[in-house]
Amino acid sequence: MLRHKTELKTLGFTVKSTMKNYEVVGPPPAGAFKMRPSKPTTFRKFYERGEFPMALEHDTKGNRIAWKVEIEKLDYHHLLPLFFDGLCETVHPYEFFARQGVHDLLEHGGPKIQPVIPQLIIPIKNALNTRNHQVICTTLKVLQHLVISGDMVGETLVQFYRQILPIFNIFKNMNINSGDGIDYSQQKRENIGHLIEETLKMFEMYGGENAYINIKYMVPTYRSCLNN
Repeated sequence: MLRHKTELKTLGFTVKSTMKNYEVVGPPPAGAFKMRPSKPTTFRKFYERGEFPMALEHDTKGNRIAWKVEIEKLDYHHLLPLFFDGLCETVHPYEFFARQGVHDLLEHGGPKIQPVIPQLIIPIKNALNTRNHQVICTTLKVLQHLVISGDMVGETLVQFYRQILPIFNIFKNMNINSGDGIDYSQQKRENIGHLIEETLKMFEMYGGENAYINIKYMVPTYRSCLNN
C-alpha cells in the first residue's frame, strides 16, 4: 500500500525548516492595520451625565450643536481635551457631538487653544491608534483645523510629532485605487492616504522652520511642499 506523504509545517530559520518532511510557512500578519477597540471615553461619561452645555438642533442644513453658553466663554482647559477624547467614538450621538463640538471650539477658540495643546496630544494619539478608518479620517480633519485655529498652534505641535506621526507613517500609502471609476472616498475626503498628505503639508506650512526636518524624521518619504 502507498502511504500518503504528510508535510509538517514549521517556521523559518529553525532546525526543522532544514528537514525534508517540513514545509516552511511565513510569519503571521503583523497586524499594523488591524483595528483596535477603544476603551469607553471620558467624553461619553460626561455627555451621559448631562455636563455639557449643548443640545442637538435640526435645521435645513442638517444637524448642528445648539450651545447654551457662548462658546467664547467656555473653559477650554477643561472642555477641549474632553471633546478631543471623544474623537474615538463611532456611535451616534457621541460621535457627532464630539466631532462637531471640536470644530465649533476650534472655530471660536483663538488664543485659548495654544496653551491647551499639551493636553490634546494623548487624546489625538489614542484616536489615531484605534486604526479605525472613520476615526483616523475624522482626526486628520480635526488636526488640519487645529493647526490654523490660532497663533503659534502649528509651531507648538512640532515638539509632539514623535507621538502623533507614527500612525501617519503606517497609513500614508493607503490610497484607494478605483481604476477608471470615480474615487468617491476622495470626493468625501475619506481617503486616508490623501488626508495624511494634506495634513503633513499643513503641518509644514504652519509649523515654522523646524517643522520639515521633524516631519522627515518620522515620515522619511515625505517631500517638502515649500522647498521644491
